[in-house]
Parts: sequence; C-alpha cells; structure tokens
Amino acid sequence: MTRRLGRGLDALFVGGMEQDEQETIQEIPVTECRPNPYQPRKTFEADAIEELKDSIIEYGIIQPLIVRKSIKGYEIVVGERRFRAAKEAGLETIPVVIKDMTDERMMELALLENLQREDLTPIEEASAYHNLMENLHITQEELSKRLGKSRSHIANMVRLLALPKPVVAHINNGELSMGHGRALLGLKDKEKLTPLVQKILKEKLNVRQIEKMIAVLNEKPIKKQKKQQKDPFLMERESVLQDKLGTAVKIQRGKRKGKIEIEFYTDDDLNRIMELMENAD
Repeated sequence: MTRRLGRGLDALFVGGMEQDEQETIQEIPVTECRPNPYQPRKTFEADAIEELKDSIIEYGIIQPLIVRKSIKGYEIVVGERRFRAAKEAGLETIPVVIKDMTDERMMELALLENLQREDLTPIEEASAYHNLMENLHITQEELSKRLGKSRSHIANMVRLLALPKPVVAHINNGELSMGHGRALLGLKDKEKLTPLVQKILKEKLNVRQIEKMIAVLNEKPIKKQKKQQKDPFLMERESVLQDKLGTAVKIQRGKRKGKIEIEFYTDDDLNRIMELMENAD
C-alpha cells in the first residue's frame, strides 16, 4: 500500500538529497526491517519505548520511517525507536519512505537525527564523530561544517575517547559528566586516575572541585628549603592561553629564558592548536 508524503519533519531531514516535492509512503512488514547498522545510539530506554508503544497503539505511527533497501529486506535510516515500539505494539506493517543512499550518507543522517533530538550520551556522540571522520576520510574542520558543530566541540568530544575504558564507561552510563571527563584528561600521572575517579564517584564531586584537585596533583613536589610562589602574571597568562587553545598550558620562566608547554592528545588536536595559533590576531 502506498500514499503520498508532504515535506514533513522526516522529509525536511532528508532534504539534503534530491527529492520530489512529495514522497511515496509504503507499508512494509515489520519483519523485513532491521536496525541501522550505523546507529550511533547504543542504548534505548525501556520506559520511553513503552510510552511510544502506547501512543502507537492508540494513534498509529504518524511519522513514517526512512529506510533503504538492502539484500535482505530494509535497513532503518531514521526512526529506530518507532520501529522498536511498533514491534512491541505487535504491528505487522509500518509506514516507510524508501531512500537510495550510501553507507556514508546513512551514517551521517543517523548521527544528525540523534544530535537534533539530543539523544546521545557524550561517549556515543564522540564515537560517532570519530567513526564519521574515519569512514568518510574527513578532518574535524570538514565534519564541523557538515554537521553545523564547532570544531572545538568536536575535538573536545573526541578527546574523551582517549580516557581509559572504565572511565569511558562511567561517562557513558551517566555516573560521570563530560565535564568530569575533560578535567580528568588533564591529569598528568595516569596512575592516580583510578583512585581519583573512585573518589569522585564516592563523594559526588563536581567538575570545579576535580579541576582544583588535578591542579594540585599535577604540581611537582617543592623542595622544603626553596618554597616559591608562582608568578601571578604567569598564572594569568597560562589561564588566557588555556581558554584560547582549549588545552592545558604551562609557562616556566628561567634566569635567562622561559618556555611554554602546550599539551595535545592526537594529531587532529595538534592541527587544531596550530590553526588557532596561526589565525591568532
């Protein structure tokens, strides 16, 4: 069975492709559909699916899914929650618009849908950015233009993936925030990371508290006979550079010369910092 679709939410969502003013909606068996293999979202809340199921039972599926034809049936591009809820509701068929698209385009649209709905955890979002750059062979700058996200946002998200797996898991399940993760990246002695994370979880410390603790942990032991207070001017300059470059910066002044240390985590992170320095006023 087919019907016509005006330019609703999903039609506009796929508006980057050439399409007619109207799209054909078809009813296809639920059993012929399977989830998007490039779905960035890994967890779906049972309560939310249950609520959507109840709505579908009462009103049906108002907004059709976007799918593409595959070797065996159809792959869902947009609307996996509706698909899951439809199965729970016992529907035999679901309304869809069939699109012809590449794996790369499918991956990009799946990420965009979740970003627009703010459905992803920080780690799911970071992994999606990383996978898009790897599969599309594009830079952070190119990805930021395609998704409408700032390059610094993408860089900060991807950096979270450099954390140890247990820490990544804590962020992914909501026990630690993205802010906690960014702060933990600044800890120099990685052997202190596990006990610090345990302390955060036990005492429910906020990001500001963690930043202060890490600043203390990163300081080198000062010899008792030679206690020196860091020059307030240098501290202020460090803070300015850290805000500008989005990473840890350390300024040291010697008797005849000084040096500036700028931390980076990946090649993309280094390129981002170099571009910021080159484009500085």
